Amino acid sequence: MTSHVSATKAAGAAIATVHFAHKLQVETDCWDVHEALSTETADFVLLDVRGDKAFEKAHIKGAISLAHRDISEESLKRWPKDSLFVVYCAGPHCNGADKAALKLAQLGRSVKIMIGGMTGWADEGFAFEQGA
Repeated sequence: MTSHVSATKAAGAAIATVHFAHKLQVETDCWDVHEALSTETADFVLLDVRGDKAFEKAHIKGAISLAHRDISEESLKRWPKDSLFVVYCAGPHCNGADKAALKLAQLGRSVKIMIGGMTGWADEGFAFEQGA
């Protein structure tokens, strides 16, 4: 008897290697971001791409509020062109981080999404900050 899991044959090692290597080029996770922020080794700009009210209610310490709808060449001028941006939004139920990542990439900027967003951060037990 074949399970639903194995009914579709798993990718071979070469395909899996390319897939997961690509995925890691565009994603990071809450733990890795927290570790970098905690050890002061963050070599990226952390953008909270939700709205101002959501940011003021709670956000990750060290994040900069820049709503995805406000990302533009003009709003990015304060960072060097080779900056790596890590973006997050509310969580897996929100596509704001995807919208932000797409805009950043279209503007020629390096970007990764922090998978899980605020929900993932909370699930890890990491603290939030309030206020602007």
